[in-house]
Order: sequence, then C-alpha cells, then structure tokens
Amino acid sequence: MITTPIKTDTDRYFIECCRTKLTKEYPKKIEDCLVILSDEDVWWRAHETNNSIGNLILHLAGNIRQWVFHHLGGNEFVRERDKEFAERDHIPKAELIRHLLDAVTAVDSVLEVFPTEKLRDLYNIQGNSVTGLEAILHITEHFSYHTGQIIYITKYRTGNDLKFYNL
Repeated sequence: MITTPIKTDTDRYFIECCRTKLTKEYPKKIEDCLVILSDEDVWWRAHETNNSIGNLILHLAGNIRQWVFHHLGGNEFVRERDKEFAERDHIPKAELIRHLLDAVTAVDSVLEVFPTEKLRDLYNIQGNSVTGLEAILHITEHFSYHTGQIIYITKYRTGNDLKFYNL
C-alpha cells in the first residue's frame, strides 16, 4: 500500500475527503445512471413500498440540506421528508439531477468553510444528538448507500455493466 503524507490536520482532511465523495464521486455515478435510463425507469419501483430512483434523488437532496446546510451551516431550510418518498409525478431526469446538484453545491459551500473546531459540537438533528463529525459522516455514508441502490436499480433495469471500476 502506498501512502501519501497528509499535509493538513486530520479534521480538515476528513472534511475534504467527504467533500470529494459528495461532490465528485457519488453525483457522477448517479448522473451516469440517469443518462442510460428512461424517465419510466427512473420512476420504476418493484413494489409500491419500494423507492424509485427519482424518490431516492429527492431524498438525498433533502437529507444533505437538512443535516449540513441547515443544521451545521445555520441556513434556513424546511424539509418535507414524506414528500420525498410520496412523489409520483414523473419529474424529468434533468430536473432531478439539477435539484440534487443544487443541494450538493449548497452543502459543499458549508463544508468548504466549516470550522474544524465545530466538529465536536453537538447538534440536534432528526431527534438525535450528534457531533458535527457524525453529521458529516452520516450524510457521506447515507449518500453512498443510496447511490448503491441507484446503481443496483440501473443494472437491474438495463442489464448493463456500468464499468465504474476497471480493475
């Protein structure tokens, strides 16, 4: 294993690693999925109790705005979480990705200047007492989790190898 020395403090490095995942890796994979899917595929669900890709994208945008933009950044945001999952109108793919990228940009603007000394401060988010570090970790792993679901649904609907990893 080759390691590169960290040229900054660990707290800032943690935030920067999460920013890279949230701004470059995960949204790109979601966009790549949407390119090959039809609008029907984006809103397909195996069962009424399952989430469509469209619902997952709305959910991701709401989640990151609530956890970081609002709570860590102190910005106004009112989330209607139930609507993220209840949406059944087929919002076009371009509008969905724009909505997601707007949320990612808003959250990244908070993380870019987030003071590392606030990583250990406590925040009450969705009824949970979490540190700033836990909040950033939560949105990163949560985004990863749902990105994986979107990739799985895309593979299921298309039968394509998405070739995200050329090993």
